[in-house]
Amino acid sequence: MTSPTPSSSSSASLAPVRAPGLRPSVIVAIVVTVLAWASAFLVIRGVAPHFSGGALALARLTVGAIILGVVMIGRRWTRMSAREWLLVIVFGVAWFGAYNVTLNLAEHTLDAGTTAMVVNIGPILIALGAGVFLGEGIPRWLAIGAGVAFVGVVLIGISTGLSALQQPGLGDPIGLIWALVAAITYAIGVLCQKPALKRLPARQVTFLGAVIGAVACSPFAGQLVHDLSRAPVGSILGAVYLGAVPTALAFSTWAYALSKMPAGQLGVTTYVVPTIVVIFAFLFFGEIPGWLAIAGGVVCLVGVALSRRRPR
Repeated sequence: MTSPTPSSSSSASLAPVRAPGLRPSVIVAIVVTVLAWASAFLVIRGVAPHFSGGALALARLTVGAIILGVVMIGRRWTRMSAREWLLVIVFGVAWFGAYNVTLNLAEHTLDAGTTAMVVNIGPILIALGAGVFLGEGIPRWLAIGAGVAFVGVVLIGISTGLSALQQPGLGDPIGLIWALVAAITYAIGVLCQKPALKRLPARQVTFLGAVIGAVACSPFAGQLVHDLSRAPVGSILGAVYLGAVPTALAFSTWAYALSKMPAGQLGVTTYVVPTIVVIFAFLFFGEIPGWLAIAGGVVCLVGVALSRRRPR
């Protein structure tokens, strides 16, 4: 896949030193997505004591699907092929369903910053997958970056294990496993979503993803009823926020941006999310990852940066 090109050759000749740029609307969509998804890590951590992983995912997706359904009223529906249905179903189950459940489970034992650092190896997984499955190629620097990021994850894993030894219940290694599964399902979702957006409207794909994810999480309905009956109002509002902003709004802005640029290039923009999460997790919860985890997070970011290098 190629990156967006300038609207005309004459405009390129007038500004030869400028790389092909993104539309302002795409830039705004990316910023909204990054900020909303960063806030999700914080809200999930805040409501975790009152909701199980599956129940919170179902609540979030139900709210998101309702809002997106309202947005779809009066919109033209594009008839889908069998292949497109398959792509959207996998996208909905993997990213909306499995990702949300595993992310919630991870934050029951991991702090928000550490979880964000692990989940955001997703951009490298997306770039690797895009190279294999979407024809975007796997350049040498992408392979190097993936190796470096893996070292970063190992450091975070060691830090998590040490935290579990020092403070049982905090930094449980199982949380690291859930975060890694979340990163994998995130990448699978993007890789299925991108080809679906070639012909289908972003709104339609996002709405279907939310509905499919909610259906996939429906076995947690009993647990959700139980948790809602005991959760404080603040946590319930937090679950509603997760459905309205990081889900309905941010997944819509993400889908719009993804329809306008390559999956690998867009995926890497989310690498700023862990930094935002670490800062605000410290301000709101007084949480800060261990130094070894921070070092691992930095190594992961270096890996992501290396993966985006291009030969001169």
